Amino acid sequence: MADVEQPEGEPQGRNVLYCGVCTLPPEYCEYGGTVKKCQEWLQKNHPEIYDRLWSAEALEAATASLSVEAQKRAEKDAHKKTVKAEAAEAKQAEKLAKSMITIKRIERNKKKFVTAVIGLEAFGLDLKKVAKDFGKKFATGSSVTRLPGGGEEIQVQGDVSPEIEEFLLEKYKDIPEDHIELVEDKKKKKAAAPP
Repeated sequence: MADVEQPEGEPQGRNVLYCGVCTLPPEYCEYGGTVKKCQEWLQKNHPEIYDRLWSAEALEAATASLSVEAQKRAEKDAHKKTVKAEAAEAKQAEKLAKSMITIKRIERNKKKFVTAVIGLEAFGLDLKKVAKDFGKKFATGSSVTRLPGGGEEIQVQGDVSPEIEEFLLEKYKDIPEDHIELVEDKKKKKAAAPP
């Protein structure tokens, strides 16, 4: 075996702090796509680390050892990143403003119905958790299914469309009421063949 000296005592583990937004260590948040949100989170939850990394003195000290050209490049890159992050936030806000949640009541048989909820993923909700909540709330079966055109929907057994709308507005406050629409979908009856 190699002659490696073991330090005396128990090996000590390190406590590493991870960002609550991008899940990277705060020193690496600048390489993620959500720098502004990461900075806000860090300032709110760990102000001493924020001051160490993002205060004016810390940024000045980090760029002081760079040459003039490198400083200009760093400023240019930082500006590009902020513009890109702002554009991404604006795009996300626009997407959220346009997105609609559709609650369909689909007739299976004469007296049996299925309620389908489409469009929840645009609001950042985990569909499996929401489907489980629906199943518990309405005491029915509910599942997440893939749509042929892409995307996913939640199917709940039974005609619970008005109750689902109330439940969504009550439990998930970030969904505006005017972004939910109810649709009734009936199966088309087969036309009788002409004699």
